[in-house]
Amino acid sequence: MNNPRKTALVTGASQGIGAGIVKAFVEHGFNVVANSRKVTQSTEVAASDGVALVDGHIGEMATAARIVETALSRFQSIDVLVNNAGIFFTKPFTDYTAEDFQSLVSTNVEGFLYVTQLAIRQMLAQKTGGSIVTITAALARNPIRGVPAAVPMLTKGGLETITQHLAMEYAKEGIRVNAVAPGAVYTPLHRDTPQNVMESLSPMGRPSTVQEITDAVLYLTDAATVTGHILYVDGGAHFGRW
Repeated sequence: MNNPRKTALVTGASQGIGAGIVKAFVEHGFNVVANSRKVTQSTEVAASDGVALVDGHIGEMATAARIVETALSRFQSIDVLVNNAGIFFTKPFTDYTAEDFQSLVSTNVEGFLYVTQLAIRQMLAQKTGGSIVTITAALARNPIRGVPAAVPMLTKGGLETITQHLAMEYAKEGIRVNAVAPGAVYTPLHRDTPQNVMESLSPMGRPSTVQEITDAVLYLTDAATVTGHILYVDGGAHFGRW
């Protein structure tokens, strides 16, 4: 009997890194449920027999529930979750507003919490293990004076911490929990950032590509004994000054 196709959930999937991750999973034989606020309007991801699209804000429990319900009704399992949805903007610490904070927490923290709880619950019921990979940020480990991002990194640093706690909590159940921490990446998020600025954010002088982040996600998805790991794809930014 052939092994059934595995199913991956990908949030923040309409463009950039998220769209790249969806395409990579499809190429590797996965069914995929892709989510973003308006993923059905994406020019980079399209619905198909193996790809289901779910519109909605991932910071809302109802959206997380729809993603999981879609996975189970269309594909009958949840084997991988990639928490890619996130927002990021910079300003001096004292200029962040309550609305800024609520927006960051809603997408970056609640957007992780609800769907991850539901995915783990299903993985436990399946009793076949699973993989969760979260996209965090190298900037959480290594602040850069010219990039005032203290409040966004409050959320990203929390994701690193919960990654390791969940990895330990569910290790015996075979549910692996890891994270990829990019530095500067060429994505639509940085379409207006000058090239020299992008290059200055990497000790190697070269931002990462979407493909390189996607490769890291695929590695952690396949690495059967790797859990609780933060994989930095940042040209060395997380451990030094330059």
